[in-house]
Amino acid sequence: MQVLMGGGVEIHIHGAHGYLVDQFMKDQVNDRTDKYGGTLENRCRFPLEVVEAIVNEIGAHRVGFRLSPFANYMESGDTDPEALGVYMVESLNKYGILYCHMVEPRMMKSVEEKVETPHSLLSMRKAFKGTFIVT
Repeated sequence: MQVLMGGGVEIHIHGAHGYLVDQFMKDQVNDRTDKYGGTLENRCRFPLEVVEAIVNEIGAHRVGFRLSPFANYMESGDTDPEALGVYMVESLNKYGILYCHMVEPRMMKSVEEKVETPHSLLSMRKAFKGTFIVT
């Protein structure tokens, strides 16, 4: 057995910005009728299975997860982004991952103007037990 000293691996699971994992979570794009669609719990099943598989392989201390519950990139929006965000961070707590990286809902663009959003990540920050990064 060879041990590499000083080396490391970190996996950042990108569950944001309309990418595949994000599309599973968002109800405005996930139209599945199987165990991966419909309810919030079902829509979050695949992302959490990804987390579990990676944590089991390399350890929770090397895993981070990025979320953008309020974003609507590539038409991947959700009708209740706060509930989605809180559900996901509470679920991520069970795995003890290294960090949760959230995308702040600073501004939302419409076609003609920028409008400040009333949304906040505070409930998600309070729910997550580990390192919480916001950009």
